[in-house]
Amino acid sequence: MQQKTVATNILDIAYREYGAPDGWPCIMGHGFPYDVNAYAETAPIMAQAGARVLVPWLRGYGPTRFRSAATLRSGEQAALGADLLAFMDALGIARAVVGGYDWGGRAACVVSVLHPERVIGLLSGNSYNIQNIARSMEPASPPEEAALWYQYLFHNERGRRALERNRRGFARQLWSMWSPRWAFDDATFETSAMSFENPDFVDVVIHSYRHRYALVAGDPAYAAIEAKLAAQPPVRVPTIAIDGDSDGVNSGTAHHAGKFVGFFERRVFTGAGHNLPQERPAEWAQAVLDVRKAAS
Repeated sequence: MQQKTVATNILDIAYREYGAPDGWPCIMGHGFPYDVNAYAETAPIMAQAGARVLVPWLRGYGPTRFRSAATLRSGEQAALGADLLAFMDALGIARAVVGGYDWGGRAACVVSVLHPERVIGLLSGNSYNIQNIARSMEPASPPEEAALWYQYLFHNERGRRALERNRRGFARQLWSMWSPRWAFDDATFETSAMSFENPDFVDVVIHSYRHRYALVAGDPAYAAIEAKLAAQPPVRVPTIAIDGDSDGVNSGTAHHAGKFVGFFERRVFTGAGHNLPQERPAEWAQAVLDVRKAAS
């Protein structure tokens, strides 16, 4: 494993690379509030199978940095997708297996629907991750609403202050609630928690959870992308979608099947919560290999 950095127009993206440089490209994205360590065990498995695995820190996390102080610290879905595409361009990667969960899975879904020619296959935690912002004010069931407490907290200044003052506390609370059967230890958490000290972490997170409810404007640079995503376009690349049956923030995505055209398979990881690749590294790696095989 090597840690590297590549420059795009907006970001200096830090990433970990596993496997031979001439391996088949595989890009995996982490979620909130996690980091690249989610793939510390699964990436070597994929590398042994011939992959060149690239795991970037998302904007606002770890060593990734904005190149200009003037850039809006946006966490909107279009920005995440644009970052992934720019990452591929900067590294000269024409096509790749892409995947992830939570924010990272959302970026992979965005690229898959808008640039299918760049995607060999998609592995998506929680299936169709593209937000339907136009319907964001439609209420869900009481249990689903209760699970989203942190998002509503972040909608006001109290929530911003809470995250700024105690990022580790909030992240650890979410880890415990979202993966109740994952017995992670202090060292595992702290290894990832260092990534939350990024100077832009709070701004990016707060913008993300306000933009998805149309409470703040997005970055005008991504308006055209958001307009395309508003149509909720289907995924047309080969896809394996994964849920954990003990996910404390997502109750399951079987109802997303209609958003996928062509090869699609949904798997459920028994006993797993939200942080799928870190909780089930071997099963996640196998799913990557299987979606690549299906694409071929």
